[in-house]
Amino acid sequence: MTPKARAEKAAAAMWANDRASQHIGMEIAEVDAGRAVLTLTVRPEHCNGHGICHGGITFMLADSAFAFACNSRNQMTVAQHNAISYLAPGQEGDVLRAEAREISLTGRSGLYDVTVTNQDNQVIAAFRGASRAVKGAVFEED
Repeated sequence: MTPKARAEKAAAAMWANDRASQHIGMEIAEVDAGRAVLTLTVRPEHCNGHGICHGGITFMLADSAFAFACNSRNQMTVAQHNAISYLAPGQEGDVLRAEAREISLTGRSGLYDVTVTNQDNQVIAAFRGASRAVKGAVFEED
């Protein structure tokens, strides 16, 4: 199995059970080994009292992209630590794109950067996630 095919199969297996990401309207745009891109159109219910996209929604999009990237090799992996910097507000109607890429993978520990942009390629947020591999695979390989 190619690394891309493995990443796609892992993403499909995870997506089947990821009711949270599906519920808020995320979509998987791309996956590959150590990389994932998810998108989300900001709906009225995603906006906070200031009328902008709630930071928790932006964080959730980045965190989901991180999860698909760090599980792309079919090794069950969880978040160990995450941090986000909000750089610009997301607006209702914006199409947010979270691109996660692997920075380092050593043993059971990984480091990933996620950049969240809008449809105009304006950077909305920068997220860094540390992962930890745990026992098990995302899907059973033949």
